[in-house]
Amino acid sequence: MPLQLLQFKPGVVKDITEYSAGKNGPFWVDSNLIRFKNGYPSKIGGWEKDTINSLDSAGSITSNATSVQGIARKMFYWRSITDGEDRIAVGTHNHLYIVENNALYDITPLRDSTNAATTTTEALDNSETAIDLLSVSGFKTAGVIIIGSEIITYTGISSLTLTGCTRGTNSTSAAAHDSGAAVTQVLIAPITTADESTVITITDSGHGAVVGDFVVFSGAAATGGITAENLNRKAGYQIVTIPNANTYTITSPTEATSTVSAGGGNAVVINYLIGNAAGLGYQSSTPALGWGAGGWGESTWGTPRAVSESDVSLDNSSWDLDLWGEDLIATVRGHAMYYWDTSSGNTTRASLISEESGATNVPAQVRVTTISFPDRHFIAAGSTSYSSPTFDPMLVRWSTQEDFTKWGPTALNTAGDQRLQIGTKVVTMVSSREETIISTDEAIYGMTFVGPPFIFSFRLLATNAGAAGLNTMINVDGNVFWMGKTNFFTYDGVVKEIPCSVQYYVFDRMQRNFIDKTIVAHNKKFKEVTWFYVSDDNSAGTLNPEPDSYVTFNYLENAWSIGTMDRTAWLDSFGFRKVPFAFDPDGYLYNQETGTSANGSAMSAYVESSPREITQDGENLYMVDKIVPDVTMTSDTNLYVDLNTRKYPNAPEVTKGPFTITSSTEKVSTRARGRQVAMKFYSTGTADDWSMGTFRINAKVDGLR
Repeated sequence: MPLQLLQFKPGVVKDITEYSAGKNGPFWVDSNLIRFKNGYPSKIGGWEKDTINSLDSAGSITSNATSVQGIARKMFYWRSITDGEDRIAVGTHNHLYIVENNALYDITPLRDSTNAATTTTEALDNSETAIDLLSVSGFKTAGVIIIGSEIITYTGISSLTLTGCTRGTNSTSAAAHDSGAAVTQVLIAPITTADESTVITITDSGHGAVVGDFVVFSGAAATGGITAENLNRKAGYQIVTIPNANTYTITSPTEATSTVSAGGGNAVVINYLIGNAAGLGYQSSTPALGWGAGGWGESTWGTPRAVSESDVSLDNSSWDLDLWGEDLIATVRGHAMYYWDTSSGNTTRASLISEESGATNVPAQVRVTTISFPDRHFIAAGSTSYSSPTFDPMLVRWSTQEDFTKWGPTALNTAGDQRLQIGTKVVTMVSSREETIISTDEAIYGMTFVGPPFIFSFRLLATNAGAAGLNTMINVDGNVFWMGKTNFFTYDGVVKEIPCSVQYYVFDRMQRNFIDKTIVAHNKKFKEVTWFYVSDDNSAGTLNPEPDSYVTFNYLENAWSIGTMDRTAWLDSFGFRKVPFAFDPDGYLYNQETGTSANGSAMSAYVESSPREITQDGENLYMVDKIVPDVTMTSDTNLYVDLNTRKYPNAPEVTKGPFTITSSTEKVSTRARGRQVAMKFYSTGTADDWSMGTFRINAKVDGLR
């Protein structure tokens, strides 16, 4: 027989039998780390770790590569108009960061700080025991202050006056001070160490922290052999235990060399980052169990409820990130909205929008946010209402036009609200062209600016089409793509389900409890939309696993591919970022589509065909004795081929190979016999780069049995 062309339709098909895929296509039936270009499979580009440098205790950039604290859930990239700097905002499940000039800055908002500061409102002599202040905001009810070089303790606060003051404590001298003198609250010797132990105990009366919260120290002196550099590190510490309301423990990176009961010096400042109370710190969603969960009288009185009995889940911690002008707005899902002013500098932390000057009626809790285009309203969906503190997960509110701080509707502004009807909560939304697309857990709405008196109109676009999670919907040049609970959708003026040849494969192997961790990614160069999800094969099992697998839709080729890669946040190329970039679960940033290796390690890229029959009825056996390759590859690439043959669809598979193809290979001699032959093409090196064309095989009829 003459040489036979091996022509397969682009895309991977997993939802029918391999034999049927061969008869109806033929198709490809499995893949990893490949894409389809012009109808043919190619190995994707590699990735390299991006060097992000941390800051030392003095705020200087160090040269060591570092990772972010927590699991990166969201990124936003922009260039500031004011200073021309390129910045990446990164929201993890417990921190908020800015990356600038490859340096990592922690801008996580503060819950509390021990360094409250103000000024005196009258002159003091060296003996007064009551001190009048301009403000007592942030001051503890009893504590320690510094005025000049004098350390003063106080036992109470009456109005704007510190009372019960003891002057000149801790080996300082009482002194006279002018009106308007700076007053700063500090902690005196709050650090306790134990010899040969990494456990550090911190004493701070009424700290209000919980296990898992983060604290950052400054001004602490070396204690018990633990250096000031370690104590005051910019990364801070996570609280390990809380013995009581006035103490907690952290873990030092080095062991103490002596026991110190009260150390750290006379000017320790502790910053408490927002944590559990503000919606951060939850890596995975958790079932909402307890009073009110389940039906009345369900199960037995006084016994704990099984996880399977809860239909309600508490969301994992995530962020929405938006750009207002050149400034960042960051929202903790289901909680407060924060603002970070670019001009304030990278050492300044984000702060509550509700505390901005002139802010009115700012929602206290919000699920998702976006900015409408081109009218520029700040939209909060799933929000506390205007008239009461009640949280409504289906309520959409918007600020007045061009002002993200004004949320109370008046006759003179455009602020307002609208409650959606279908669903139980808003899941996500994106701004697209001149319409904002909102997904509840059951329906899709279109929100369009129409101007006064109604401001926005709302259209129900589709039901039974809700997005699977916060980060599963994306706008691509006016077309919106998203993953639903069991399928995929697109919107280009009409909501349509995307036919998916790997739909059942993906959703059957997905860990459904963690579907909300799925993230969507766009690669504009190759016209690909990819969803990274948590699979049943995840090495973490069911204990806080993170995305480890992906499914990709090439909307130009109308083709699907699958594979494994662990990514938790992704941004496409933009500005000086010439390639896509993404975070892995370990908190490291990678430049994608770079090189040919997995950060120096081998990439296991492959594509496998469906079985193919030479004769239409598949009656004859045949012998394959030659492969004629058609492939573009670099000179140091080795492409391997396995021939897999069967006599019948359910008969045992016989594998011949691997056969090696290089850039100079003209033909490969083989000897494989069967009614059906399938081929697996793969590479396993660090320098492999290949794109397939149309292969041919030489097959001879070899009898009926």
